[in-house]
Amino acid sequence: MVQPIGTYTVVPALPPRLSRLRDLAYNLQWSWEYETVELFRRLSGELWEQAGHNPVKMLGLVAQERLDQAANDEAFLAHLDEVWMAFDRYLTWPHTWYRRLLPEPPRPSVAYFSMEFGLAESLPIYSGGLGILAGDHLKSASDLGVDLVGVGLLYQEGYFRQRLNADGWQEEYYPVNDFSVLPVIALRGPGGEPLAVPLHLPGRQVTARLWQANVGRVKLILLDTNVPENATQDQEITDRLYGGDLEMRIRQEIVLGMGGLRALDVLGLWPDVCHLNEGHSAFLILERIRTLMKEHGHSFAQAREVVRAGTVFTTHTPVPAGIDRFPRHLMERYFGPYCQECGITVEELLAMGSENPNDPNSAWSPTMLALRVATHSNGVSRLHGIVSRRMFQPLWTGVPANEVPISSVTNGIHDLTFISPEMANLYERYLGPRWREDPGDQTVWVEAETIPEEELWRTHERARERLVAFARHHLRQQLRRQGASPEEVEQADEILDPSALTIGFARRFTTYKRSTLALRDRERLAALLNQPGRPVQIIYAGKAHPADEPAKRLISDVVHLSREPQFRHHLVFLEDYDISVARYMVQGCDVWLNTPRRPLEASGTSGMKAAANASLNVSILDGWWAEAYQPEIGWAIGRAGQYQSDEQQDEAEALALYDILEREVIPLFYDRSRDGLPRRWIARMKAAVQALCPIFNSNRMVTEYVERFYLPAAEHVWQLSLDDLARAKDLAAWVERVRAEWPRLGFEEVRVEAPPQFTVGAAMPITARVRLGALTPDDVWVEAYYGNLDDRGNIDPRGAGTVILESQEQLAPGIYRFAGSIPGRSAGRSGYSVRLLPRNTELVTPYELHLIQWAGA
Repeated sequence: MVQPIGTYTVVPALPPRLSRLRDLAYNLQWSWEYETVELFRRLSGELWEQAGHNPVKMLGLVAQERLDQAANDEAFLAHLDEVWMAFDRYLTWPHTWYRRLLPEPPRPSVAYFSMEFGLAESLPIYSGGLGILAGDHLKSASDLGVDLVGVGLLYQEGYFRQRLNADGWQEEYYPVNDFSVLPVIALRGPGGEPLAVPLHLPGRQVTARLWQANVGRVKLILLDTNVPENATQDQEITDRLYGGDLEMRIRQEIVLGMGGLRALDVLGLWPDVCHLNEGHSAFLILERIRTLMKEHGHSFAQAREVVRAGTVFTTHTPVPAGIDRFPRHLMERYFGPYCQECGITVEELLAMGSENPNDPNSAWSPTMLALRVATHSNGVSRLHGIVSRRMFQPLWTGVPANEVPISSVTNGIHDLTFISPEMANLYERYLGPRWREDPGDQTVWVEAETIPEEELWRTHERARERLVAFARHHLRQQLRRQGASPEEVEQADEILDPSALTIGFARRFTTYKRSTLALRDRERLAALLNQPGRPVQIIYAGKAHPADEPAKRLISDVVHLSREPQFRHHLVFLEDYDISVARYMVQGCDVWLNTPRRPLEASGTSGMKAAANASLNVSILDGWWAEAYQPEIGWAIGRAGQYQSDEQQDEAEALALYDILEREVIPLFYDRSRDGLPRRWIARMKAAVQALCPIFNSNRMVTEYVERFYLPAAEHVWQLSLDDLARAKDLAAWVERVRAEWPRLGFEEVRVEAPPQFTVGAAMPITARVRLGALTPDDVWVEAYYGNLDDRGNIDPRGAGTVILESQEQLAPGIYRFAGSIPGRSAGRSGYSVRLLPRNTELVTPYELHLIQWAGA
């Protein structure tokens, strides 16, 4: 082997008339703009496929002769002009939603941090749903014109690629990404030097180089530590997504959070609001505090209040096991110098992210840090919001679960990325261009009713035919690589039926998603799939985590079953699931199947993508489907309640799934009118499009984040920052005073004047004698908390109400009397209590400080 003494990059010599192709290739808007893709395919469809749908790489493969030919092809140049005009109009359009919302500055600037971004299959820096969601967030922010920048890591190997061996067992491999042929640009300084940021790790300095991916109007800044000046162990920090041990994970998260914020500073970007997509980037909170302290000379507590106001945190985790945890010794080693620099003790830092601050050995979690500091926290569906409030309730000791300040913003999808070109054209004809421009407008999607049944059905059939052709081609390649015989490879052309009812199941393989629930009763399934005249087929895809042996076994079970004679033509597993495979599946399947163990699916978005293509969902009432389901648009498996055991749940819901398929789905699909159309099925397709598309799209999701979180958070930051952080100083001093006094607060006496018969509509006077110490009535809320009792004699939080008790008089130094009345809202056994909460107009919620006192506690 010969090691080079220098490196260089060769770029295609584009003729001047084709120079705009490079600009188009380096903006990922092509990932949702079909006309741009068609332009590159027109240049060479074969090379488009060979390059893995990567126009940057493709341009380097096109022969100079073909480029010169295209430069003199008037039809190609006219197509290029048309695409360029649309691209330029998109980038320069001044009347975006964000500009209409805020015609005059200031407009909040937002930084969106995520460990992964799924933008296109040719930029492999994602693993699954979290990354696709992040990519869709950037795309919709671009469409809406939101002043947002993304921050992530540029991985040398990314997430693993999947291949199945001859026995159907998943094997992982990690191709090296050649950044020179990815749609990313190396950022450079005024003198042409590579832009980079320094980071201090124990005993050494690490350099992270900066790259930029253009996502329409939005920039995505990516950090890469694989540079020669770093030690080998540090070059590997950005090798693999979610790779390595706990120490590698903490290094990655430091580079993402702290390095990402420094990267924005180097680029002259200081966001008003930082949005953390999961806890992986939570170290940015500490970096923002340190930066404010350094720039303004303020205390840690003062800077923390500004950072708190400008932090938005989204959790995607429905189970405690999915949360990152770092042991105390690791935090001390990596953040001891930080504590010294910021003038705080290690114990104070550990308490900010500890799962149990009273336990010195408790693990430290970035998620806990984010939840304690962020003013706005949310789950990713209504049900997940409920699950999150219950799961993280211990952080708000004494606060009823339904009042824990974690709300929800249900995920959505970027329609233009996943809707097939044919379906997009159909929507264009019958819904008009506003389905693209304003997909959240219900009135636009009502027009889906006007789409002729035959056109809708034929459009969907073409997508199914394309999926079957893709699956056969995919399987042929799979078999050749496995060393199958020529006869076995040829048999791949016989799998699946382009006209049969096609069910899709594609997602991350893990045990709680129960990917093989439909295979539980194989005899019954075989009978369902092989009904004469009513064939059914299931297409599977998905990856298991490299360390998840039980999930790998599930994949193997599917593959082995697909080889049995009664399933050979009706069941297939497509390896190496990615955005490209997902696109074929959500566009071509008739039914999208989802079988998680409720309530462990945080949201799920693949079913939304299928619905946008007029496919019907058959799903457990979990995640997004728990709020989306209506009987006329799809099917719900099982019930929403709890089961006595997982085994009982699996058995009951597998039977429910078979019943739905046998009695409803299959008969409805094959119920054809004289012209061969399944008109009742098509009616459901239209109803699903009308009900789901206006709501479960990422434009709606991003506008919700802007209006509910970004704008209020930015306004709060601006107010706290006025006059050299004057209000932040006052708030920090107040917080310190309240925290110091809180243990001494309490109730001396609570008295009610219960009438002989307390009827609905009446009121019951209540007074409380409260001990406030050095605080005043203006520092606290005194609330009566009341409601019906549950079967354990506790106040049921689901119907509980609160009444603020007003201060009446000071009875003695530090002792005050508060009074109010409890209304009789509903009949039945009821109870009441009284509580104290911090009160300050700067607090978005009284629960921000995690302080509460109850009478009798």
